[in-house]
Amino acid sequence: MDIQALTFIIVGATFALYIAIAIWARAGTTSDFYVASGGVHPVLNGMATAADWMSAASFISMAGIIAFAGYDGSVYLMGWTGGYVLLALCLAPYLRKFGKFTVPDFIGDRYYSQTARTIAVICAILISFTYIAGQMRGVGVVFSRFLEVDIATGVFIGAVIVFFYTVLGGMKGITYTQVAQYVVLAFAYLVPAVFISFYMTGHILPQTGFGATIAEGQPGAGQYLLERLDGLSEQLGLTAYTEGARSKIDVFAITFALMVGTAGLPHVIVRFFTVPKVSDARLSAGWALVFISVVYLTAPSIAGFAKVNLINTVNGPDLQGVPYEEAPSWVTNWEKTGLIEWEDKNNDGRMFYSGDERNEMTVDRDIMVLANPEIADLPAWVVALVAAGGVAAALSTSAGLLLVISASVSHDLLKRTLTPNITDRQELMWARISAALAVAISTYFGINPPGFVAQVVAFAFGLAAASFFPAIIMGIFYKRMNNLGAIAGMVVGISFTLAYIIYFKFVNPAANTPDNWWFGISPEGIGTLGMIFNFIAAYTVHKLTGDAPQATQDLVESIRYPKGAGVATHH
Repeated sequence: MDIQALTFIIVGATFALYIAIAIWARAGTTSDFYVASGGVHPVLNGMATAADWMSAASFISMAGIIAFAGYDGSVYLMGWTGGYVLLALCLAPYLRKFGKFTVPDFIGDRYYSQTARTIAVICAILISFTYIAGQMRGVGVVFSRFLEVDIATGVFIGAVIVFFYTVLGGMKGITYTQVAQYVVLAFAYLVPAVFISFYMTGHILPQTGFGATIAEGQPGAGQYLLERLDGLSEQLGLTAYTEGARSKIDVFAITFALMVGTAGLPHVIVRFFTVPKVSDARLSAGWALVFISVVYLTAPSIAGFAKVNLINTVNGPDLQGVPYEEAPSWVTNWEKTGLIEWEDKNNDGRMFYSGDERNEMTVDRDIMVLANPEIADLPAWVVALVAAGGVAAALSTSAGLLLVISASVSHDLLKRTLTPNITDRQELMWARISAALAVAISTYFGINPPGFVAQVVAFAFGLAAASFFPAIIMGIFYKRMNNLGAIAGMVVGISFTLAYIIYFKFVNPAANTPDNWWFGISPEGIGTLGMIFNFIAAYTVHKLTGDAPQATQDLVESIRYPKGAGVATHH
C-alpha cells in the first residue's frame, strides 16, 4: 500500500477516535466546558498537559530548527523545558489555590481591577492567536504533503476537525482527546527515531546513537556522528554543527523569553484546574514533565540524523551533488508542496545543498521531522504514522488555545465585566460562538503565517513573557504590588515587545540583522527585554502610588502558605 493510502487510513482512524471521544465526553455545563469539572486523574492530566504543551512547534519544527541551526537551535529545547519546570514549581500550585482558572480572572481579582482584567484578556487573545497561527500552519504542512492538497486546503481541514471537538467537548472533551493525541504523538516521534538510529549507528536508543560512531556500509562509517556533521557543515560553508553563530546575549535572551513565556502561557495554566486537589496539580505537573521528556530527549538525535541524511541524499556520499533525474522520491514528493525548491544555478543538472553561494536547494525547515522517515527510506506505515503524530501535536495545542480564547471572551469579558447577569446556558453559548470565530481568524493566520512554525510560536512566548509572567509572579510573591503598577507593567511590556516584533518582521524586515537589534537581541528573544521593562514600570508606578489594600495582601499571604502553617499550638 502506498504512503498516501496508509496516511488516509491512519490519520482518518485518529480523527475518528478524537471525534468519538469528543462526543462521549461532551460538555453539559460551563464547569465541564472550562475545567472538565475538576475530575481528571493526575496521570491522565499529565498526559493531556504534555500534548497541550508539545505543539506543532515541538513535534514538527523544533528538531527541524536544531537540524538547520545546530547548537543555536538548542535554545528552543532549553527554554521550553526550563519554562515548564518553572511553571510547575513556582506558579501552578499557587494559581490553583487562588482558584481562578484563567489568567485574566487571576489578574482581575488579585489586582482588584476590571481594567487589569480587560488588559489581560487582550493579552491572552493576542498571545493565543499568535500561537495558534503556528499550529494551523503545522496542520497545513502535514496535509499538503500527505493528502497532496495545497497548504490552504490542509489548514481548512484541520480547522474543521479542531472546531468540532473543541466547540462540542469543551475542556472535558479536549482533555481525553489530548490523552489519545499524546499516545499517537509520542509513538510517532519515537518509532522513526529508533529505526533511523539502529540503521545509522547500530544503537536502538536514539540518545546513545547520537553520540555513537556511524555503522559500516554508511557514508562516513567509523566516524562519530557529530564529528561527521561538523565536517560536512564546514565543507558546505555552514557553521560547525556543534558551535553556534548566535551571540551569547541572544542565546540567553531567547532561552529566557521561551522559559518565562512558557510559565505565562494561559492554555497550560488552565490545565491545573482540571484535577480534583491542589496536591494533584503538582503531581500532574510532574507526570507531564516525564511525558514531555520522552519527546524532548529524542529531538536532538532526530535533528542530527536528519541533517546527515539530507546531505547524503542530496549531495551524494562524495559531496558532488546528485543528478536531478536520480533525485530520491522524497525530494520530488515535497517539491509538489512548494516546501522544497531546486534551482540549477550552474546548469550541471545536479542538486547541491550548502550554506554559501553554491546552494541550489531551498528546504523549509518545518519539513525535516515529517520528511525524515522518507529520507531514511523507512516503511510507508512509519511515514504515515509520523503524519498522524504531526497532526495530533498541532490539533491538541490548537484546541487548548481555542478554549483560552473562548473563556477569555465569554467568562472574563462578558460574564465578569460587560454582562454579569447572563445565565450559565448563555455563557456556554457565547463560549462556543467565540471559539468558532477564533477558528476562523486562526485559519487565516495559518494560511498567511508571519514565519515558520517554531518562530511564530517563539513570538507568542515572547509576548507571554513580557505581559503575563511579571504580573503573575508579583501577584503571588510580592503582596504589596498594586493594580496601577500591574496595569502599567503589562501595557509597557506587551507594547514594546509587539512593536519590536512588528517592526523587524513586517515593517522593515531588511533591517532584521544583529547590527540593528537592541543590545544584539533578536525578535525571538526580545520578550526578555519586554519582561524587564514590565517589572521596572510596575515597580516604579507602585512606589509612586502606594501599596495594595490590606485585604488583598492578606489574600496573597493565604495563597502562599498552607492552612495552619506557622501557627504554634499549646497544650
